[in-house]
Amino acid sequence: MQDLPPDLPRLRTLETWLAHTLDRVRQQIAAVEQREAERRYGEQARPPQPDWVVEQGLSGRDAVYVHVGGCHMAGKRSRGVARDQALRALAEGVDACTHCRPDSELGFIDG
Repeated sequence: MQDLPPDLPRLRTLETWLAHTLDRVRQQIAAVEQREAERRYGEQARPPQPDWVVEQGLSGRDAVYVHVGGCHMAGKRSRGVARDQALRALAEGVDACTHCRPDSELGFIDG
């Protein structure tokens, strides 16, 4: 038993449909490969995580918390800082995050 049509017109129609479907599959494969390449590039080009982070208040001017880099509690208004800037912020009274404890990590003793 043959599962293909016996006449030429229907075979040509099937061939056209299959070619169109194959083109769509190839386009989808290319799109997925492109997204995967972009994802890999994004991971490789991502800047390194800062060691210390200062979280800004709503005004964007005042620091409200100091975090260890990568702390899940750091808000969106955070920026990476150097070790001395984190220490200075703690010395100036900026609160240390109670989750990541940057004051302990930095060896800061409130004096």
